Amino acid sequence: MTNDQVARVLQEIADLLEIKGENVFKVRSYERAAEAVSSLGEPIIAVAARGELSSLPGIGRSIAEKITELIETGRCPRHQELRAEFPPGLLDLLRVREIGPKTVKLLYEQLGIADLEEIEAAAREHRLREVKGFGAKSEDNVLKGIERLHHFTGRYTLGVADPIARATVAALREQAPVDQIEVAGSLRRMKETIGDIDILVTSTDPEAVMEVFTQLPAVHEILAKGPTKSTIATVDGLQMDVRVVAPSSFGAALQYFTGSREHSVRLRELAVRRKLRLNEYGVFRVNGQEKRIGGETEEQMYEALGLPWIPPELREDQGEIEAARENRLPDLIELKDVKGDLHVHTDWSDGHHTIEEMVEAARQRGYRYLVVSDHSPSAVIAGGLPPARLREQMKVIRALNRKLKNFTVFCGSEVDIKRDGSLDFPEDLLAELDFVTASVHSSFKLDARTMAERIIRAIENPYVDVIGHPTGRIIGAREPYEVDLDMVMRAAAQHKVALEINSFPDRLDLKDVHARRARDLGVPIIINTDAHDAAHLDLLRYGVAQARRGWITAADVVNCRPLNRLRIWINRRKKTRARKA
Repeated sequence: MTNDQVARVLQEIADLLEIKGENVFKVRSYERAAEAVSSLGEPIIAVAARGELSSLPGIGRSIAEKITELIETGRCPRHQELRAEFPPGLLDLLRVREIGPKTVKLLYEQLGIADLEEIEAAAREHRLREVKGFGAKSEDNVLKGIERLHHFTGRYTLGVADPIARATVAALREQAPVDQIEVAGSLRRMKETIGDIDILVTSTDPEAVMEVFTQLPAVHEILAKGPTKSTIATVDGLQMDVRVVAPSSFGAALQYFTGSREHSVRLRELAVRRKLRLNEYGVFRVNGQEKRIGGETEEQMYEALGLPWIPPELREDQGEIEAARENRLPDLIELKDVKGDLHVHTDWSDGHHTIEEMVEAARQRGYRYLVVSDHSPSAVIAGGLPPARLREQMKVIRALNRKLKNFTVFCGSEVDIKRDGSLDFPEDLLAELDFVTASVHSSFKLDARTMAERIIRAIENPYVDVIGHPTGRIIGAREPYEVDLDMVMRAAAQHKVALEINSFPDRLDLKDVHARRARDLGVPIIINTDAHDAAHLDLLRYGVAQARRGWITAADVVNCRPLNRLRIWINRRKKTRARKA
């Protein structure tokens, strides 16, 4: 099981205990344990293997035993016992962001509400107002929360689906007789949300592959099991298929099951014009007697159509076939191209690790530089730094730089953009920073033009280098705020201010289509993790995937530059700042 899966079970135990009315200290113990596992900088399985679970903060012997049960069997009897005490849909109420365990308890006890359908009906009939603390606004908020859930029903973020898929692939490689194995479907295209996981395999013993797959710890339920295809549901409710195909058809099947549907339809149209037929088994010439001419690799499939291989992230029928035909597909950015992270948090604000620990984690990943970007004072809940504290941090960073070799830490801040577009620090303090990320964290309900003007005022500030997570969305939880992005992008291009692709899988902000539009307008792009934990640096892969879907190359991305060229970019901006000031 992944860290997130273990943390989710522990949090669910805490929620169930709170709904049940158990001792608050017992509830909090499970919450603390869930947080400790979620923020852990290494796989929980590795900690368990060393016998060190009880050394983690908030994890005592009893909870350590439950974690061990989860790791070894994929199940926790105490968790299952608690779930059996309540209607199966009750926990779904907690998926509505506006509802907590105490509210669930009240709704269940006073109105008998036990699932999402019942609470939606009660809200529309204004029956929630019978419960103490609920009014018209509360009912409206609940309905909005349910609407968000409906919008994302059956979809999972990359942060949920990708680790499960990679763990499954690794387990099958290690335990089953597989020759070739690849993830297909929308996950291979790295779409921001995933409906299910498709894995393709070649093997001389398909039934042995099916046996291993259906016995993996992540399996919650076997939905179908056959000699060459099986389907399971994970503990997260995510459906996963493993399909064994013939080696001669592996490339054809990979192309077919990767999609997208629109891309595949276009390929089949091209095939018809060439008197070819494409399917999951290969590419066939249909002049007279049908003859198979390829299918072992995806390259054969595209070559038969007179095209170069097209990266999966581009297969959305958004001009990639025309670009391939004219030999102008972009040389897409790769993870190895990124030289540093320009937006990370430390324990000076709401991060979990020290500056030194974040630096060490960055160095382990081959980076040459890092920007510490802790929050400004308006972010009270995130422990934002007042001016004196920020200046103290800057001294610490500069002292650290004198000790470091072949690595540079830049003094930065993630500065709140206030409602009127002004920034959360005075300009004399902004001038002392090496790098400024300006972000919207409040007043989300402005109209599109007013929000754009607010952000543009920040862009026009001579000390701002990049706009962080430019639309403020949290996938499945918060819609992007209304904003005229074209206005923002044109202003960013004019002032040479970068826009961020935030790599957190719950954000992936900018969207792929917006990132492509920004690139076309000449806006500098920066791909950051917004890391609040050393392990979060690995989330960069999702930001890079989002950039690839936006047709972005390494040349478009500021933090793909080596340190000396990054310094040039920053210094040029400093000179521009001085002239503007």
